[in-house]
Amino acid sequence: MIEGLDPVIHAPKRLAAMAVLANASTASFRFLKDYLEIADSDLSKHMSALEAAGYVSTSKDGRGRGATTTYKLTRAGRKAYTAHRDALRALLDGPPPAASDPAGA
Repeated sequence: MIEGLDPVIHAPKRLAAMAVLANASTASFRFLKDYLEIADSDLSKHMSALEAAGYVSTSKDGRGRGATTTYKLTRAGRKAYTAHRDALRALLDGPPPAASDPAGA
């Protein structure tokens, strides 16, 4: 069960960013920064890790101060996020009653 957790996604800020992207077609850097309430450098570091894993794609529009960076979940990212979310749910739900430890009862 624990092996189903993805260490790239599991970091709280990355998990939160993936949750946003799983529920939107795209999200801008500014939106994620404001929504997650984190610093530019912190968001940049986490989004770079997700991009390096192939979980998000990045597009940039414009140059300089007016540039906009936008993120989108990739197919691999959606699959990894869904698997991670399912593993978290299974972990939090605990074992089924029939699988409970009789020695602990």
